[in-house]
Amino acid sequence: MASLTTTRLATLATLSGLTGAARGGVAGLAGAGAGAAAQFLTAVVVTRGVGQETAGLFFSGTALCLAVAAVLRLDAGNGLVHFIARSRSLDHRHTSGYVRAALVPVAALSLAAGAAVVLTTSDPVLRVLAVALPAVACSGVVVSATRGFGSMRPTVLLDGVLQPVAQSLLVGAVVLAGRDSVPLLAAAWALPYLPVLLLASIWLRRRLPRSPRMPGTARDLWRHTWPRSLAAGIQAVFQRLDVVIVALLAGPAEAAVYTAATRFKIVGQLAGQGLAQATQPRLVRALAGGDLPRARELYQSATLWLVLLTWPIWLGYAALAPWLLGAVFGDGYTGGAPVAFVLAATMMLATACGMADVVLTSAGHTGSSLANLVAAVATAVTLDLLLIPSAGSLGAALGWAGGTVVKNLLPLWRIHRLYGLRPFGTHSLAALNLRRAP
Repeated sequence: MASLTTTRLATLATLSGLTGAARGGVAGLAGAGAGAAAQFLTAVVVTRGVGQETAGLFFSGTALCLAVAAVLRLDAGNGLVHFIARSRSLDHRHTSGYVRAALVPVAALSLAAGAAVVLTTSDPVLRVLAVALPAVACSGVVVSATRGFGSMRPTVLLDGVLQPVAQSLLVGAVVLAGRDSVPLLAAAWALPYLPVLLLASIWLRRRLPRSPRMPGTARDLWRHTWPRSLAAGIQAVFQRLDVVIVALLAGPAEAAVYTAATRFKIVGQLAGQGLAQATQPRLVRALAGGDLPRARELYQSATLWLVLLTWPIWLGYAALAPWLLGAVFGDGYTGGAPVAFVLAATMMLATACGMADVVLTSAGHTGSSLANLVAAVATAVTLDLLLIPSAGSLGAALGWAGGTVVKNLLPLWRIHRLYGLRPFGTHSLAALNLRRAP
């Protein structure tokens, strides 16, 4: 499904005459699609190869590791993209200083956090993932930094292909060897982050100028990045925490069912990511220039395409879920059908809102976007704590759905109040004319 969505988006980009930057976004999306397919395969291998308890412990442990790593990255990767691209056009001598300023605190924090976990817990799974935490955190920053040089190749090849494919192969090897061991599965999952970090560092090192540390680079980088660090950390919690809460409150078996039933979320996320990459620069220009008619056209066109690309997938998933979950993940996962229904209905509502948050941030209202995200996380966690003890994975799905609804409706209300923008209108049908750029 991910590859189908990627193909449709690539076709749309070609027919719409997108700019080179947007085509780069589609290239990144192609890598993300390949990675998503490999991640899905990993989930299938685990659910079919080991018991539900083992699968749930593996999924919750890796979800926790990814959430902590995303928080510890401090969104330094996106900050580096901005400053490396800018310094290349102004004063390239600052580039090395920006990279050091970003990596040193991320490496220090992740090493400290990993050491604290190793010293304070005897859980072998957490200790394995704690040892891997610095590589998981730093590899994301280094791979992001390569995009500051205008190249998507390291992101596509390393983050989109090498890492998830190697994870799938190594985890599959552990399962085929008959080793029903969560620490071994966690080690196999974590190991590919090391070559990704090494190869991305070599690529980056060859392009960095050999220059002394320039004063002010760290101050400039973090003054720009720290508000985004907070938002990125909250977003990471929103994306990953539900699996961990299910494991804690309802047990690892329920966490395995919930993870399997929600694996299809990546399909809608890929479609939204591709359209956002193609549309956001134009939205920024339109809103900065006060061109509300153009912003309205872009928003409504993108919303229609998002609905056309994803609604057939969600309707099909809801209809086939009782059969599909058992056929793909195994008989023990058919109980996840109610979770699939909630997921499909919520994603259809979310896509009907369009890229409301992208419009809000493009207009410069980053503070409102952060407040909306905090409200969404608070809603999801509150509902999780209330519903998971009695409803298990379905309670987690309802909690996630509540947070997602808040995350989409609040920015939708805000942009309508400020700019009179609606996701559907006179430009929706016009978007079907592919001879015009969206």
